[in-house]
Amino acid sequence: MPNGKPHILFWGRYGNKGQGYSRDRVVLENMQALGWRVSYFHPAVSALGYWQALFSQVPNVDAVWVPCFRHRDLKPASQWAARKSIPVIFDPLISAYDKRVFERQKYPENSAKAKRVLAWEQGLFKRASAIIADTEAHKTFFQETLNAAPDDTFVIPVCAEEHRFIEAPETPKTNPELLFYGSFIGLQGATYIVEAAKYYTGPKIKLTLLGAGPDRQKCEAIAKQTASETVDIQFEDWIDYEQLPQRIHQADICLGVFGIGKKSMRVIPNKVYQSLACGRPVITLDGFAYPEVPASMQNGLTLVPPGNPEAIADAIYQQVNLWHEEHKDQGETKNIENSGHKKAGQQARLLYDRFFSSETTRNVLRNIQHKYMKSQ
Repeated sequence: MPNGKPHILFWGRYGNKGQGYSRDRVVLENMQALGWRVSYFHPAVSALGYWQALFSQVPNVDAVWVPCFRHRDLKPASQWAARKSIPVIFDPLISAYDKRVFERQKYPENSAKAKRVLAWEQGLFKRASAIIADTEAHKTFFQETLNAAPDDTFVIPVCAEEHRFIEAPETPKTNPELLFYGSFIGLQGATYIVEAAKYYTGPKIKLTLLGAGPDRQKCEAIAKQTASETVDIQFEDWIDYEQLPQRIHQADICLGVFGIGKKSMRVIPNKVYQSLACGRPVITLDGFAYPEVPASMQNGLTLVPPGNPEAIADAIYQQVNLWHEEHKDQGETKNIENSGHKKAGQQARLLYDRFFSSETTRNVLRNIQHKYMKSQ
């Protein structure tokens, strides 16, 4: 380990998330910021990865890192790591058991198939020297359900790519815009956002839902039923990822997820990290995953009960009032630098920096290095 800087082997076959998933990019950027060297091994077939690594020119490294979603790569990676007497670190991001049983409800919890998936995943987790969770709630789930060792389970937030998602001033407009973007899966609860329109009683707003997925058609149908002069509901198709920060900057308030279910309560989605990093106030569900928000920052992150359109509408009303306090009817700003809405945006970024920044990630990586990687 030259100069005390470890050499990491990033082991994983490209899955349906493709090359360079944002979670992996953030982790890699922080490794490199610490001066770590990173090499890559992408087995042609996950199950044969051990044998491919044995007969390939894989460099000598200090640890193996198996990235998110790559459960199938963990067994061969751990076999190779054991042969080299080095640790293997697994950053699953999701639980296969959780996804199949609780999110998709593919198998009943007490069914034989569910128990087989659970046993398989518990066996995988035993192979890892260390497990990475993205929230404290997921850490608890990994420990209580998948038998991850408490002392070998760490939390690295998903974070945002901080060179992309930066603070920017709002775009002057007559009425504030609220933005939701996502894949419209049930966990995100987009239908509750649209249903909130019929409970909203405040000034005029624009409500934009961007993306595509299973619930979009349902959302469009609800929007037709709840159309009003007060809430202008618009739908937009996916945009390139590189354009997403600019699209967030065009909005005034961002919306997270509101779905019901155990998994919804354990996650903090990308959109929350990204919106906070951009300095936009966020409204999202009050799940187990969120840290306790200081009273001085609660306008930056408003938490509401899951699956509750009336609570969403009330939170929107409060945020829109902050916006209107410092705006004239024609969209001109008045003392905007000191407005309640401006402060809410500043609080959003402060929350991001306190709980989710890259420095938080680097501190955890330092701890992992100290505990598992041999010095030379």
